[in-house]
Amino acid sequence: MNAPAETRKFEAEVAQVLHLVTHSLYSHKEIFLRELISNASDACDKLRFESIAKPELLAGDGELRIDVSWDPDARTITVRDNGVGMSRDEVVANIGTIASSGTRRFLEAMSAEQKTDARLIGQFGVGFYSAFVVADRVTVLSRRADLPASEGVKWESDGKGEYSLEQVDLAERGTAVILHLKADEDEFLKPWTLKSLITRYSDHVAFPIRLPLEKDGKPGDEWETVNAASALWTKPKSEISDEDYQSFYKSLGHDFNDALAWTHNRVEGSQSFTTLLYIPAQPPFDLMMGGRDERKGLKLYIKRVFIMDAAEELLPNYLRFVRGVVDADDLPLNVSREILQQNRQLERIKAACVKRVLDLIEKLARDEPEKFTTFYKAFGNTLKEGIAEDATNRERIAKLLRFASTKGEGSAQSVSFDDYIGRMAVGQDTIWYITADSHAAAIGSPQLEAFKAKGIEVLLMSDRIDEWMLGSLNEYAGKKLKNVAKGELALDEADKKQQEEASKAAEPLLKKLKELLGDRVSDVRVSARLTDSPSCLALSDYEMAPHLARLLREAGHDMPESKPTLEINPQHTLLKRVEAEADLGKAGDLANLLLEQAEIAAGAPLPDPAAFVQRMNRVLLG
Repeated sequence: MNAPAETRKFEAEVAQVLHLVTHSLYSHKEIFLRELISNASDACDKLRFESIAKPELLAGDGELRIDVSWDPDARTITVRDNGVGMSRDEVVANIGTIASSGTRRFLEAMSAEQKTDARLIGQFGVGFYSAFVVADRVTVLSRRADLPASEGVKWESDGKGEYSLEQVDLAERGTAVILHLKADEDEFLKPWTLKSLITRYSDHVAFPIRLPLEKDGKPGDEWETVNAASALWTKPKSEISDEDYQSFYKSLGHDFNDALAWTHNRVEGSQSFTTLLYIPAQPPFDLMMGGRDERKGLKLYIKRVFIMDAAEELLPNYLRFVRGVVDADDLPLNVSREILQQNRQLERIKAACVKRVLDLIEKLARDEPEKFTTFYKAFGNTLKEGIAEDATNRERIAKLLRFASTKGEGSAQSVSFDDYIGRMAVGQDTIWYITADSHAAAIGSPQLEAFKAKGIEVLLMSDRIDEWMLGSLNEYAGKKLKNVAKGELALDEADKKQQEEASKAAEPLLKKLKELLGDRVSDVRVSARLTDSPSCLALSDYEMAPHLARLLREAGHDMPESKPTLEINPQHTLLKRVEAEADLGKAGDLANLLLEQAEIAAGAPLPDPAAFVQRMNRVLLG
């Protein structure tokens, strides 16, 4: 006996999505057809995989397909598949409630956009709701392949906060989504419009997408397949045009933009597999937010049978921006995620994927500098994560990194480590750099003064990830990497002698400053870095840069307290004033201001901003 129909309310977040969809989305409305066909394709993929172990699920209907039809009288569009279908519980789980954080990220991205745009919807796993962009009512009929005809499900909603559920008899397995179009959406009732949208967005879906042939202005009884219905990656590269590659990318990556570049390879031998990997032109909204379990960058096929979204098993986290497919010939068909994580064959495929992606990025850097600049702007910081994550490819990744420089143009990140080494002075064996929380802070740092005076180039690193990354990059091409603000500078004999003489002459001043500053500093010493500024902070070789320590502390991490080392320029007028000042109160104000301006320049937080302001006012008023 069928269960009675019931009405339920949507989960709060789904209700928010539906409100946005029905009230705000107005561009790229045709996205709904791509999303519904994509869901239908996934359902066919799942059934094909399940039927390997349970052939009876196909029940004499082994030709998996997707049918799109229209009814001008009822003003409906129907997208029907004969895939795996859904049970009542699955309908509730997949449509009525969404547990994934993809919905939250979608809402955040949509609310952050000045122009709310339907094309975002597919990137967040909430594509079904795009049906409400063009429909004021949506009906879903579904029956799971392993359930009897009596356990079909009818789901229906107007998108205004509630939906109805009813048990119905359905003779055929699979899912039909029926869109009852809004009054002003008649363009989608024209077969040529539907055909052109399928060709544009879904041509390379691997299952036949059929439309009924038109007869007397209405759908007839005969059907035609309107998509290529082939796995693009299985074709020889010579038979695939750039337009084909781009079309496949857009359907695969839910992206309206062209891919920046791609690489398509077939490996033959004891282990045979095909890879088709794309680099997007723009990062998705959730690139830096998505957890490892939410990455959907690559799809794993075995002998053209879709197995799973397996981004983590096929590419390391720092290449999570890559989209594409991997089709292996000889992995076990009963593969599970646990087996994948321990599979040596897959490790070889993963290594090959990493190599192909790095080869492609290197090719852009070498042959297409404009595209490489686009890539680096979008994904440079993500790539830097590989320095810590991928020791095997650390040198290759480092070769691709670009930075601003004291000999570069403005703030442009255009200088590679190889560029730097090529400009090194004779006898220089160190790559010098500085980290800061902005380009302006880096280029204006007092620690650079001696290097500028000597004409030594310094790389300017101002991305938040740089300081962390450099913890795993101590050298490149046999050259040590060293922060100009850390440790004591290696001086030649003449400079060393001059430094010793300056330190000896400044001993009374150093003693006075140490007494005035007390436990605010661990040491005060004469600087070899300064030529124009009065003071700067010096860090130990293994001490974290103040700007990064501040960011981590603000993020809730416990950071060990450390007292800074203050370096001074005894020749500066302010230091001479401290030296000559007999009033200990005034001398104390000057000494503390020397420390505090050094902390500000280094990106460290002032421990007592109010006291700093009061000190500054006292000094200014004399």
